[in-house]
Amino acid sequence: MPKKTIFTAADAANPGKIGPALSRRSMLVGTGLALAAPALLAGRVRAAGDVMRFAHVYGETVLDAPASRVVSLGYTSQDPLLALGLRPLAVRQWFGDQPYGIWPWAQPLLGDAQPRLIAGEVSMEIVASLSPDLIVGVGSGITRAEYDILSQIAPVLMQPPERSTYGMRWDELTLMLGQAVGKPNEASALVARTRGAFAAAKDRHPDWAGKTGVCAYHFGGDTGAFVGPDTRASFLSELGFRRPAAIDAMPAPNSFYLNLSPEDLSPLDADILVWVSASNDAGAIAGIPLRKTLKAHRQGREVFAGALVAGALSFGSVLSLPYALDSLEADMVAALDGRPETRVASSEAAGLAP
Repeated sequence: MPKKTIFTAADAANPGKIGPALSRRSMLVGTGLALAAPALLAGRVRAAGDVMRFAHVYGETVLDAPASRVVSLGYTSQDPLLALGLRPLAVRQWFGDQPYGIWPWAQPLLGDAQPRLIAGEVSMEIVASLSPDLIVGVGSGITRAEYDILSQIAPVLMQPPERSTYGMRWDELTLMLGQAVGKPNEASALVARTRGAFAAAKDRHPDWAGKTGVCAYHFGGDTGAFVGPDTRASFLSELGFRRPAAIDAMPAPNSFYLNLSPEDLSPLDADILVWVSASNDAGAIAGIPLRKTLKAHRQGREVFAGALVAGALSFGSVLSLPYALDSLEADMVAALDGRPETRVASSEAAGLAP
């Protein structure tokens, strides 16, 4: 089983450190991508001396100096901030009962800090009371009216104009925040390390290249697949998997997920099928009438991502992605070994094994 990669405070102080599990090729691939990644910010961030200008969906934000007192209103922006060694003054609650809204992959970096937890609508009073010098609104869903009010409290960062509200990539966000807090080199190193982890996994499993993979859900009676820029879909593509042609051929009015007809789940019949669930109870998935008609089920190629791993996939951050990879890799290997009798631990424990 692969060694767990959980980032510690020491790692945050040295984000360029590459673990022994990464091959030289993987390290070079990850570093090369990170060195190229600042190009992603071209045209979005302009610096003149200490002044930084960030072009975004609501206009432009100007920082006269690197920020140090930051309120994190994005549902996942606390992760890259903590990875960069900055403990946010406040965190936006998304889902899950985690202390201060910080999940296990990031908790070691929080130390003794106790950020305010903002649940539901953004409280302008709470934000103002914290006297921040930067508010991160990327991935927060705040309106232009809310942005205008918050901008009277402190500069507000939003996603670039070409990105949807929740469509900014994890690497872009990490690099943007690295610029904003005066740690661009550290941000590039963090991106390189996460890219390197995926490159190393691809090196370990060259047979994965070109195979099909789907991250699926069953929620509220609906069954479907995560697609497009959704972090659960891109997790598999980062490892060399491609979506089944049947999924690609279907229209997806919502670019993040695709609901399927309960009478035809065949588009989910990929080489590997990862069930992503907000609960550790997979009873509802096990009870899907047509699931047992899928070859992926009959041949033991299902993997179950329960509440914690599903959270890591959903966050899709510079910290959570390596955690998800470490958690799922062994089961993915078992599911793809070509032998239906091989035990896939997560599937078996969840009652999904054939």
